[in-house]
Amino acid sequence: MKILIVYAHPEPTSFNAALLKTALATLKAEGHEVKVSDLYAMGFNPVASGKDFKERRFPDCLQYDREQKHAVEQKTFSDDLAAEIDKVLWCDLLILQFPLWWYSVPAIMKGWFDRVFANGLMYGQLGRFNQGGMKGKKAMVSMTTGCFPGMVDEGGVMGHLDAVLWQLQYGTLAYVGFDVLEPFVAWSTRYQDDAKRHEYIDALADRLRHLDAVPIKYVHPVEDFGKDWKLMPGIEPKTFGHQPWKKGA
Repeated sequence: MKILIVYAHPEPTSFNAALLKTALATLKAEGHEVKVSDLYAMGFNPVASGKDFKERRFPDCLQYDREQKHAVEQKTFSDDLAAEIDKVLWCDLLILQFPLWWYSVPAIMKGWFDRVFANGLMYGQLGRFNQGGMKGKKAMVSMTTGCFPGMVDEGGVMGHLDAVLWQLQYGTLAYVGFDVLEPFVAWSTRYQDDAKRHEYIDALADRLRHLDAVPIKYVHPVEDFGKDWKLMPGIEPKTFGHQPWKKGA
């Protein structure tokens, strides 16, 4: 399998770095071909701008998504951006390794999505979700967090983990067509001893040795939705974000 790991942590001696090292060693031992985009080490620029395109369709007013579509057609992305896009197209599995910051990924990784997930190539007129440009590929979140599992369980103070990761797993990865595997989470790592951290390292290695056994999160196909963009009558909502909700009193 061809695997791309996109890694975002500024400290080379961090626990995230240890997880990355484990992932690389395990995946290569299993015979997989692996590439890494270490965003901080690369000095990756997370800011989308007109400099991302060698030529512009609309030079007087930046319409970023439309310029992406033009760059897809004309192959005119900047060199750094083209290299990252090629990695995503190359891989069978995309792994995101990062610390959870403010219910999301570090800003440098968010900027990677903004610039790399291009209109006309991964989403747009070609489709979204089960019709997205990355259909047939898989993606998996591997993250560390300072919170404890009960804090993101049902009724937890932080909200359910599916809610915390909704914009990433559903609104980003699934949106462009990836089959999203259940996330790997190393909990409250700052407050754990070395023995527990080694348990997490071993657990990640075991997860990566058995990738075919990792469940895929359910995503409603676009065919489940009507012309009003809502689930059609008779379709039971099966994802966190589609559950019925009530307005506050």
